[in-house]
Amino acid sequence: MRTAFLLAVAGIASALCSPLLAQSTTPSLNFSARVPFELTEAAIIPAPGQQVQSVPAPTPNQGPIPSLPAYLPVPLPPAELPPPTPPSHPFPEINAYDPGVLLALPDRSGSVYIPVDNWIYPELVRLYELGYADTLSLGLRPWTRRSVLHVLEKSQAEILNGDSEEAKGIFATLVDELDTERETGHAARPIVYGTESVYTRLMGISGTPLRDSFHLGQTISNDYGRPYEHGFNAIAGFSTLAEAGRFSLYVRAEYEHAPSATGYSLALANQLSLGDIIGPYQAPNAPQATIPAGPISAQNPFRIVEANLSYHVLSHEISFGKSDAWLGPAAGASMAWSNNAEDIYSFRINRIEPLRIPLLSRITGPFRYDFFYGSLKGHTAPNSPYVHSESLSFQPTGNLQIGFQRTIIFGGKDHAPVTLHTFLKGFFSTANTTAAEKFSRADPGARFSSFNLSYRLPYLRHYATFYVDSNVHDDVSPIDAPRRAAFRTGIDLSQFPRIPKLELRVEAVSTDPRITQSQQGGFFYYETVQKQGYTNKGLLLGDSIGREAKGGQAWLTYHLAPKEWIQLEYLNKKIPNDFVGGTTQNQFKASVVKRFHQDIELNAYVQYEAWKAPIYKTGRQSDTTAAAQVTWFPKLHSTTLNK
Repeated sequence: MRTAFLLAVAGIASALCSPLLAQSTTPSLNFSARVPFELTEAAIIPAPGQQVQSVPAPTPNQGPIPSLPAYLPVPLPPAELPPPTPPSHPFPEINAYDPGVLLALPDRSGSVYIPVDNWIYPELVRLYELGYADTLSLGLRPWTRRSVLHVLEKSQAEILNGDSEEAKGIFATLVDELDTERETGHAARPIVYGTESVYTRLMGISGTPLRDSFHLGQTISNDYGRPYEHGFNAIAGFSTLAEAGRFSLYVRAEYEHAPSATGYSLALANQLSLGDIIGPYQAPNAPQATIPAGPISAQNPFRIVEANLSYHVLSHEISFGKSDAWLGPAAGASMAWSNNAEDIYSFRINRIEPLRIPLLSRITGPFRYDFFYGSLKGHTAPNSPYVHSESLSFQPTGNLQIGFQRTIIFGGKDHAPVTLHTFLKGFFSTANTTAAEKFSRADPGARFSSFNLSYRLPYLRHYATFYVDSNVHDDVSPIDAPRRAAFRTGIDLSQFPRIPKLELRVEAVSTDPRITQSQQGGFFYYETVQKQGYTNKGLLLGDSIGREAKGGQAWLTYHLAPKEWIQLEYLNKKIPNDFVGGTTQNQFKASVVKRFHQDIELNAYVQYEAWKAPIYKTGRQSDTTAAAQVTWFPKLHSTTLNK
């Protein structure tokens, strides 16, 4: 009877208590689920950790049942909620990227340069033109692995809090690639080493291609001066690196094959040599690297593409050896320096991190600068000249970048000695020279100055970027003499409404300023003393559009994913009739870059070219190039990397 009575009381108490419990501050409204009770003959026993109010049990003589329950659980204080979980991104690299170690230490570790044909460049430029990576220096390449990581660190919050999933994907991909460069906690970066890439490219060319950027034109440009001819061409190479403390070492080497070719006739070679005011095509001015006279033997060299040893000090990389340079913001070429010709051996001092100068940087923003000095090969008039380049870039705003650059070619056998005096004379020269001085031992050299600018347009910084690259000969700057300057201007539309992964880039170029009548190619990329001018081993160091030419390029790119895209490209070039008889080039190119298992890249393209060069071959000529390159990017190793 007592048990039955207690059960009845408990049931009535629970029913009466329900409206009150509904107003309780307890986080959960399912009270029975939060506080399970067990009933006994004496009392209600709470679950472990639950408190109850203890009162005497009722008896039959106490009258009616009270309106409040005899056993009311005392509500617990609200439970402490766990901290909010950061938003999860669809990219595992972002989820695993711990922002607590970003910018943990001043930069004191050396880092290798990234080759300018590496996939990192188009992806990072894409990130910039989507409106991010503000500290990226478009006009000063190459970049080092650590300097790229620092750009990403400074842009992390803006990218991850933004609404561009493509930008987040690029960020995640680059972070994963550069993971070995990060500091671990409060320790310096560990030793990094390993094979960076192993690659092979197979290429077939039908028809007669052009390989003469100094005169008629070039079928394949920005390819490190690699040989190519009609028939089967191939390369196979590798790159490796090591970074320890302030030191870093990078080596890239490859085997190259190009078949034999007929080349220019002796009559054409002689005509071109006389046009360059070198004299007849004969010893000591034959052969000339700038004139592909035949017959041309099959080529099978094994050569060093890049190799440099660097030491890091105060945000500078001081290096010796072969390294790339691309000193301009454009995609088709750089007026000052590109990878169209083979890299030169040089001594280099490169400020790889932005520098803020007190007071001045309030107006100009941070600075970067680059200097290198080396020798040019393939020159016969005069032989073995030297060259040095100075570049300065600054960013007044996050959307505006401005750059100045100067290249001076000086010295050469039987012309002027290569001394500190002749170097400083050219370095500080600001005025034109007389003919007597030009042909004396006091010649300051052939001076070429560049100006470049990149600007993400107001209110459209995520959509449109305008840029210009210009160069002038024997003037202080293209700003000082714009009518005498060569220009490559362009605009990039990084995305379209409803098609955010579609990109359109258009560039127009001219090396034929309209200040006088035609100079027969003797005005730009040429000099009265340094007659083979702006070349290394026969190809132009700057814009492959050539001398006294006009043209343009356009690219339509659909970005499938980070490191993957499909692209259509068109190029047009024309040289007037009074220089080398006039030439016309039209190229149509379709390419695809695809990744397999994240570390295998396929880069394939087909290019059709139609050209006219009556001085070389009569009538309309054409050639078709099909190429496929497979590259393996193995993961680098680290001695103490914490994952």
